[in-house]
Formats: sequence, structure tokens, C-alpha cells
Amino acid sequence: MKALILVGGFGTRLRPLTLSFPKPLVDFANKPMILHQIEALKAIGVSEVVLAINYQPEVMLNFLKDFETKIGIKITCSQETEPLGTAGPLALARDKLVDETGEPFFVLNSDVISEYPLKQMIEFHKSHGGEASIMVTKVDEPSKYGVIVMEESTGQVERFVEKPKLFVGNKINAGIYLLNPSTLDRIELRPTSIEKEVFPQIAAEKKLFAMVLPGFWMDIGQPKDYITGLRLYLDSLRKNSPSKLTTGSHIVGNVLVDESAKIGEGCLIGPDVAIGPGCVIESGVRLSRCTVMRGVRVKKHACISSSIIGWHSTVGQWARVENMTILGEDVHVCDEIYSNGGVVLPHKEIKSSILKPEIVM
Repeated sequence: MKALILVGGFGTRLRPLTLSFPKPLVDFANKPMILHQIEALKAIGVSEVVLAINYQPEVMLNFLKDFETKIGIKITCSQETEPLGTAGPLALARDKLVDETGEPFFVLNSDVISEYPLKQMIEFHKSHGGEASIMVTKVDEPSKYGVIVMEESTGQVERFVEKPKLFVGNKINAGIYLLNPSTLDRIELRPTSIEKEVFPQIAAEKKLFAMVLPGFWMDIGQPKDYITGLRLYLDSLRKNSPSKLTTGSHIVGNVLVDESAKIGEGCLIGPDVAIGPGCVIESGVRLSRCTVMRGVRVKKHACISSSIIGWHSTVGQWARVENMTILGEDVHVCDEIYSNGGVVLPHKEIKSSILKPEIVM
């Protein structure tokens, strides 16, 4: 089987992290976002992953070469010269996706994190005999999304309603599809939307079916959702593979710590924290609801909550970093500084406090 991951553009919503790496290579729970998907695809027997990309393909490919051998899966790129939307990239990668077996192929949005029940999806796809399957997830506020109206018992999709004013349902597109090769005959090589142009056409022919995603789902393409996604992901680890989580008297709730990280005396860490490789957390530090990426040093008695600390940054002694502060790569927060929602671009030194959410250029 094959799969296409829609990598797309510049990742502007996750800046300043995406100023250092393309978004799919930004760490989430101690590994690049896209690796969560590639590992899930490999686990159900996908042999080749095509990345649809229009930005920095060399960086992506060089980085993923190491993982190709480690995971044992072929990774190739299909490069757009102009942004092709969510369907155009499928037409562009047609020759890579279709082979003599005629098997269906997966399409995934690279921002989506979930438990990836891909095996169940294959079974669902075979059972309904339609042309395309899409994964849907239930949300509390459907008015922010495109809602999918479906026949509950069979999963057959009736129609799509974009950002409904009145309640028509609470299931939205989860960005995971399984498509027969015949779907590609419907897509022209031009900027086009799979959600707005291709799926409604298949639904009108009663060949589109939706499966409700079991477990959690999050689009982690922006900081607030990234932090929520980490909580949901760690919750799911607690249920499915608790041995991966860190335990100890200094740990509260779900915490993921890379084995190469060092943690000092008298710290209190958690809930919902990820600490990456090579990090040094000095004594008396308090961390909650945050991600501390590779090579970060957090000095004595600093306090970090609801924030993302980018690669190789340092947070000074007695500093307080909170309220969706995002430090880009190699940012140095001096001792006793307070950051309230500061968004700091890479390679900066912060010598005075950031008292209200703002971007530090």
C-alpha cells in the first residue's frame, strides 16, 4: 500500500518554530510531527510514503533519509511549483500512487495527530465497497468547521455544510482519507480542494463513506492546539502504553522525558509535559503543560507553564514563562525575567520582561 501526506506550505501559524524547520519536522511529543504518521502507516503495511510539498523539499528529504532505513519505508517527495490546494497534489503524484495492484491509498493532512486507527479504516473501506472513505471526528463547536452530514448506520455521506449557523451535526473532516485509484480520475492538475470539489461529487454518487474516529483528534497547526494536542496524546499514551511515560516522586500526571535529558533535585514536573533529548532541567524547576525541545537548558527555580520552548534555548534562574509563550530556536531568557505570552523569534536574548502577549522580533 501507498500513502500521500499533504505537507503543503510555510507553517505560518506555528512561527517562530517553523522559521527553523519545516512544520512537519517540528517536534511533537519528542519526535517530528510527521514521524507519528509515518510510523502509523508503516505499522499497517504501507511500503511507500509520498510527501506532497511546496516548501524546502531538500530539508525534508535529507532529514527523513535517516528514518527511511530506521523504519524501513520508502519516502519520496512530490514537489509543487505552485500551491495546488488539497486535491491538486494527488493529481501531481498520480504516477507515484497508482500501481498494478489497484489498491486504495491513504491521504493524510500533516497537522493531524490522533491514534491513527488505519487498520480499522481499511476494514471499513472494504466493507462498504464505495470509492472513498473519510475519517470524521466529533467536535463541541461544529460552527467553526465544515460539518459532514452522514447516514448514521451505514456511514454514507449525504452532504457537506461549511461553518453551519444552525446545528446540522457535530462531525467534521479529520483529514485522514482512504481512496480508490479511480478517485484520481476526478481530479485535474490545478489548484483544487478535495473537500469542496472532489468529495461532494463522490457523495452525490453515493460512493463516499465516513467512519467516526475512535479516540482523540487534534489539528496541531497552531500553538494553543499544539498544547491541547500534547495533553490528548499523553492521555492516550497513559491508556495504551503507560510504560513510555515517566514516573517518580517529582512527576505529576502525564510526563514524557527523553532518556538523555537530565533533571535536577527538587523539581516538580507535570502535568502534560514533554522534555526532549539532551535537555538539562536544573534544581527546583517547575514545569507544567509545556514542551521543552531538544538541547534546552532551564536554570534553577525557573517556572514554565502553557508554553513551547524551542530547540537549544535557555530559560534563566527564577524566570517565569507562561500564557502561550513561544520561544524560537536558540532564544536566551535572562535570569528573573517574566514572559506573559511572548512570541520570540530565533537567536534572541530577552533582557527585559514581556508583560503582555507580543511578538519580539
